[in-house]
Amino acid sequence: MARLTAIAASARALATSGLLRPVSPSRLVAAAAALRHWGVNYAGGFAASAARHPDRPCVIDPTGTLTWRQVDVRSDAIANALADRGVGNDTVVGLLCRNHAGFVVATAALSKLGATVLLANTGFAGPQLREVLHREGATLVVCDAEFVPLVTGSSDAGSDASTNGTTVVVADAGPGTSDLTTLADLTTLADLATLADLATTGAPQRPPAPQRPGRMVILTSGTTGTPKGAPRPQSTGLDTASAMLDRIPYRDGDVTVLAAPLFHAWGFANLGLAVFLGSTMVLRPRFDPATALADVAAHRASVLVAVPVMLQRMCDLPDHVIAAHDTSTLRAVVLSGSALPGALATRWMDTFGDNLFNLYGSTEVGWATIATPADLRADPSTAGRPPLHTTVRILDDDGLPVPTGTTGRIFVGSSLLFDGYTNGDNKEVIDGHMSTGDTGRLDAAGRLRVEGRSDDMIVSGARTCFRVKWKNSLSASPG
Repeated sequence: MARLTAIAASARALATSGLLRPVSPSRLVAAAAALRHWGVNYAGGFAASAARHPDRPCVIDPTGTLTWRQVDVRSDAIANALADRGVGNDTVVGLLCRNHAGFVVATAALSKLGATVLLANTGFAGPQLREVLHREGATLVVCDAEFVPLVTGSSDAGSDASTNGTTVVVADAGPGTSDLTTLADLTTLADLATLADLATTGAPQRPPAPQRPGRMVILTSGTTGTPKGAPRPQSTGLDTASAMLDRIPYRDGDVTVLAAPLFHAWGFANLGLAVFLGSTMVLRPRFDPATALADVAAHRASVLVAVPVMLQRMCDLPDHVIAAHDTSTLRAVVLSGSALPGALATRWMDTFGDNLFNLYGSTEVGWATIATPADLRADPSTAGRPPLHTTVRILDDDGLPVPTGTTGRIFVGSSLLFDGYTNGDNKEVIDGHMSTGDTGRLDAAGRLRVEGRSDDMIVSGARTCFRVKWKNSLSASPG
């Protein structure tokens, strides 16, 4: 009975989003064939969205617009070209790109090969980047031209630009960046392919489905500051999507200004939702607050995906700059990734309207709670309530529930919990609920307030690595 109730709730969320609206029989058949070929994952999502609305824009960036059909066709060719070079289920591929169409096309192509995709932080220094690539076993890196020296080591003093066996493919990240002559003084590599090269040379037919779906590895620093790999399946399951759709008014065919970094768990989650809903993603390699508002106005965007500091910078713009851009089309401004100060939540809504949604979670547990505009008006510092298919427990140091209003350690239960870091470590799990590493309390209305770090237990195999006392130092909820 509980499962039937959950299915009914998911169906309501999907219907409200418009995803279940009627489409022509021929497109429905084509979408079903795509999902039958690829499965319910990123590869299937890209192909199904291309079948349902082939001419709808998929991604808009400074270089132009690609439709869903163009992304599907281009990623087929790139996948075939990479398969000819030996890329497949057993390949780990580093993806080091800013927000642009190349990131999206590369994600589609690599998912069609069933590869493991390592999302690398564009802020990494060269030695840190190469250590992570080596540790995770990446033998191919798809990166923007500006990052080639970091991957090869040619930016380091005394380096001989050796890639240590790693193949580099240059993504197309804007005017001039796909021109390899600009790399002449950066690397001694004789032959660097680009995504554009692969799209031209790869066979145009649909690739065979891989033996098993690939996975994504998202890097998280954890409490030690050392980047750890958190693997996740390349899946767009109904429970995953409906949990978000139940609380945030995403809609089929939205135009989304996706300002949050795509390599981050929050940005990548919204890429997955765009694939699921067939939305249009408006991307720029670098964030600028006035440009973001201009993009909302120019494209009549209904969704803005950001992190709190981006909202702070937009609110800090002069009044005449804000007034110059019509943002009335925004239905949802969705945040995560860092603490949202209560004063900023109120300031944004007073300026731009009650369209703010703040998500609290982590790379390891996925999303835990979502604060709606009504929640944030009632308590600007709240992290909100658990969405569909998610439960939150507040436990004491012995793993027992604490009374409502009492501070304890935050544990989350859902289908989004990861299976452990790539190094074998894991988070503490009690009765199917995983620690977020934070402390907080639930109020009488079921809203969570995050109050600090717990520096929780990390388990390596059957060993407890460390456990120290809570540090209750934060007053605003991480997003």
